[in-house]
Amino acid sequence: MRNVYLRKFTVALFAAVLFIAGCGYTTRSLLPSNLKTIYVDNLVNGINVTAESSDKRMYRGYRPGMELEATRTIRNKYLSDGNLKIADKETADLILTGSLVDFRNEALRYDRSNDVEEYRIRLVVNLEMKNAKDGTVRWTENNFAGEALYRTTGPLVKSETTAIKEAADDLARRVVERTIEEW
Repeated sequence: MRNVYLRKFTVALFAAVLFIAGCGYTTRSLLPSNLKTIYVDNLVNGINVTAESSDKRMYRGYRPGMELEATRTIRNKYLSDGNLKIADKETADLILTGSLVDFRNEALRYDRSNDVEEYRIRLVVNLEMKNAKDGTVRWTENNFAGEALYRTTGPLVKSETTAIKEAADDLARRVVERTIEEW
């Protein structure tokens, strides 16, 4: 009988410790405390707009200024996240540079007439994060992408322009997460 009470007590104590400890989730940055500001350089357009279409790249396209839209969206995401403040290049602790290397508009779903019903937009960038004080590279990401889906028919119809903005927002979210969580 005493063993039963001891086991129940042990299980209750273990459960209480787990409850108090929590799962370890936090919204705070995992960056060192001396890194408080970031400079986000304008993304450079590295898309080869003269390349020919192929079976793999049937829906090649580019909209002028996409790299600037992506840069603005990344800056705004850092502002809304709040873990790093946007600063001038001379005063920032971190510097983010990169280039927009691909814009993909891939067909995903067709109707019975073989017309495209759904596309996936992908904005692909190469990025580098440096420590501004000593010039060391904190991380490099090639072919880092943000994406969004859009449909051309039905109740979920969306314009390509809206999908590009959503892909830029997805890219910005991923860039900020990559920076803050240091994964």
